Amino acid sequence: KLGSQGLEVSEQGLGCMNISSFYGDPKTETDAIALLHHAIESGITFLDTSDFYGPETSELLLNKALKDGFREKVELATKFGITASEDG
Repeated sequence: KLGSQGLEVSEQGLGCMNISSFYGDPKTETDAIALLHHAIESGITFLDTSDFYGPETSELLLNKALKDGFREKVELATKFGITASEDG
C-alpha cells in the first residue's frame, strides 16, 4: 500500500525522468512508449513523472503510452512547479 489513501501499487515503481532527458540522449518516442509498455506488462503499477522532465516531454509521452487500456493498470505520481535556476 502507498501512503494512507490505500493505493495498492507494485513494490517497485518506474521513475520516468530517463525517458525524456537527463541520462544520456533522449529516447525516441517509439522506444519510450515500448519501455513503458514493457514495464507495465512486467507488473510495474506505479509511475513517477514531473512537468520538469523535458520540460513536459515525460508527461506527453505518458499520455501517448497510457492509451488502449494501459492507464487503468497504473497509478501516476507527478511533481510540478520545479524550475531550474542559474545557480543550480
